[in-house]
Amino acid sequence: MSAALRPEPRPGVLAIKAYVPGKSTAPTAKVYKLSSNETPLGPSPKALAAYRATADHLQDYPDGSASDLREAIGRAFGLDPARIVCGAGSDDLLNLLARAYLADGDEAIHTKHAFLVYPIATLGTGAKPVAVPETNYTANVDAILKVVTAKTKIVFLANPNNPTGTYVSFDEVKRLHRALPPHVLLVLDAAYAEYVRRNDYESGIELVATNDNVVMCRTFSKIYGLAALRLGWLYGPAHVVDAINRIRGPFNVNAPAIAAGVAALSDPAHTETARIHNERWLGWLTEEIGKLGLQVTPSVANFVLIHFQDTPGRTAKDADKLLTTRGLVLRRVEAYHLPNALRMSVGTEEANRLVVKTLAEFMGKA
Repeated sequence: MSAALRPEPRPGVLAIKAYVPGKSTAPTAKVYKLSSNETPLGPSPKALAAYRATADHLQDYPDGSASDLREAIGRAFGLDPARIVCGAGSDDLLNLLARAYLADGDEAIHTKHAFLVYPIATLGTGAKPVAVPETNYTANVDAILKVVTAKTKIVFLANPNNPTGTYVSFDEVKRLHRALPPHVLLVLDAAYAEYVRRNDYESGIELVATNDNVVMCRTFSKIYGLAALRLGWLYGPAHVVDAINRIRGPFNVNAPAIAAGVAALSDPAHTETARIHNERWLGWLTEEIGKLGLQVTPSVANFVLIHFQDTPGRTAKDADKLLTTRGLVLRRVEAYHLPNALRMSVGTEEANRLVVKTLAEFMGKA
């Protein structure tokens, strides 16, 4: 065997399709970015003030254990801070879970239209991602259980799911967990939990509290408006927390993020305002876009998935082109196996109305 002429990554790395964020530009003076599920209300003023106050101490390393933030999360959600790990966004934590629990030859399950980080994190460890079909763009518990094998080490479940906006009831999540072997880690990704207004939904706190093979990931990027700071957290069993803390970076959360996160949790009124805004416009967008003859997948998050026709001039690509010329930036979702759909974040009233107006023109119903 001839020697390599340069360093080569481990097998499988170059087969990974890199994650591509939603675009943020358009050829217009004003751009309405509706491609990344950011809150249109921005962060709490308290979070902004706390962020700015850290500017006088940038020479100092942050608290490596994010103690103040973990304690604030514990108070807000009634959790033991010792069972919380903070990270640079929930992406960081999902990758740490993969690193800690997957190895060459292992398998991790996710659903067909799930968050792209799951297969990326899986492949990066040398393990195999196993995608299972969904039913009406919703995770199907029976389909997941059907592909569980002795090689399965993780099941990733985004609940609500991105980019479909659908969710699995807590009874179904519990049914999934009961049927999993004890060596399989169930990862509940609840990035959009704060937006859900359904009586049969739970983020997963109860399951984590009473089991050794369930973790829940959350984020400050969505309803709290701190996406630029990259801040997420994980609640898990003590043995999982111990494993993650052994491999995470010693300062994986920066000081401004810690301060802003603590302050954001101290302003529940701002969070509730964001929730009310989303509830109003999520329903309005679903109804108004549906009136145009376009299918909208029912969503419980802060975005809608819009399906277009597979005919020339009426495709998602055609719609995206027109919307972009008006400064309306939505998310193409071909990478999620949804080539003829666009995902739209709930925006300001102005942005929401402009999208509906433009789509009405696109469909010849203006």
